[in-house]
Parts: sequence; structure tokens; C-alpha cells
Amino acid sequence: MTKTALVTGASSGIGEATALKLQSLGYTVYAAARRTDRLQKLADHGIRPLAMDVTSDDSMQAGIEHIIAETGRIDVLVNNAGYGSYGAIEDVPLSEGRYQFEVNVFGAMRLAQLALPHMRTRKSGTIINVTSMGGKIHTPLGGWYHGTKFALEALSDCLRLETKPFGIDVVIIEPGGIKTEWSSIAADGVRKASTHGAYARQAEAVATSMTSEANAKRLSSPQVIADAIGKAATARKPKTRYATGFGARPMITLRSLLTDRGFDTFISRATGLPRSA
Repeated sequence: MTKTALVTGASSGIGEATALKLQSLGYTVYAAARRTDRLQKLADHGIRPLAMDVTSDDSMQAGIEHIIAETGRIDVLVNNAGYGSYGAIEDVPLSEGRYQFEVNVFGAMRLAQLALPHMRTRKSGTIINVTSMGGKIHTPLGGWYHGTKFALEALSDCLRLETKPFGIDVVIIEPGGIKTEWSSIAADGVRKASTHGAYARQAEAVATSMTSEANAKRLSSPQVIADAIGKAATARKPKTRYATGFGARPMITLRSLLTDRGFDTFISRATGLPRSA
């Protein structure tokens, strides 16, 4: 019987590429996004569009129930939905900080909760959580975003231990710099939150770094991440982590080698952060 996969955040970028990759590997793929009109390209390829808001419990429950009703199974869950909320921790409203966690963390974990009973019944399944190299490093004005990715890394590690006895794998994907809408959205966010107060110089430096032409040229294709997810989904014994895409492995390695202060200095210079307020 054909295996079934659910990919969230599938309207563009990594999610779109992943849906196409898993379909090419023989999966029946459900592509989830808040707006199904943005899933038409995938629908044209035979991928099944699914309206889903990962901040709505009713929406997530309905989505899983729909998949089970149509295929009777869910073999792979790819938690890819997410965005980068940037701005000084002091400036970002708590409502935005909470929403960042709702999308990047609680949505992913709720979908895992909903999928796991069906995976346990079959004694197999793979949950793939897309975190970031930002789940291992820190950058200025990225506190809320990095907080979600560090949290998702820890939750994934614990979930891997809990589900192993049931034949279920939990895999972490740690993208580096990827050519998606992420950078422009994060840059817009940091400018909106912090360019009019005490952190204005930092905010402009960070936003400029994110959207610079030089940076854009170095970014990797979303296909790099889709290929890693494809490997994780089909491997008999997948790795616990796949760090790939521009800068991912070097940055994670560098963070492990440098002291906290040493990495602070490196990342501040790399983002063009002013040395004084």
C-alpha cells in the first residue's frame, strides 16, 4: 500500500520542494497551508492540497482526520511551517512572541500528538521537524525566533526517545541559508519592531545583512533541504540530524568550538553590528 506523507508550510520554498520530492519517492502527499490557492501548482502535480492553520487546534484535528479518512494512514509528518520573528527582545510585543511559539513550536508538537496514535497502531512512522542552524546558534535581534528553534530541537530529542519503542523515528532537519521568503519577512519584521528606538542601529544592520545581494548569492536552493528530508523519510535508520544548506555545518561547528563571548564577537562582526549604542 502506498505510504502517506503530510507536509506543512507547503505553499512555497522548502515545503513546496519537499512535497514534490516525497511524491517522486512514491508517497501520497498532502500539502498543507493556510491558503489553498497557493497550493495550485502542487495540486496540478497530483499532490493533495489541505487547508490547515497550525495555530488552530480544530484545523489540525480536521486535517489529520481527513487524511486518515482518505488513506487510512500517516507514515511521514514533516513539520515545516514556520517563520522568523526578528526584533529586539525588549521591543517585540509578547503577543508576537507567543505567536512565534504557536507557529514554530506548538503547532508542530500538536500535529505530532495527533499523528502519533496512527503511527503507533502501525508500529512505524517518521516525524521530521524542520528546525534551523538557528536552533544551535544565536544571532542579534533573533531571540524569539532562536528560542522557538532551540525549543523544537529539545522537544524533538525527547520525542525521539519516547517513540523509539514503538518503531517511530524522529528526525531534525537543520537548514542553513536557503533561498526562500524567510529573509525578507524577517528583515521586514526587525525593521518594524526595532528601527525607531534604542536598538535602531542594530536593527538596520541586521536587516541589511539579511537582504544584502552578497548574502542572497550564497543561499542554497530549497531542493537541498527537500533532498535531505527525502533521505530521512526513506532511510531504514535515518540520522537524528541533517544539517545542510549554506553555512549550516560550518556555523554549528564554529559555535561548538568558540566560547560564548567568542561567538558573540564573531556573529556581531558578521552581521555588521555597531560596537556601541
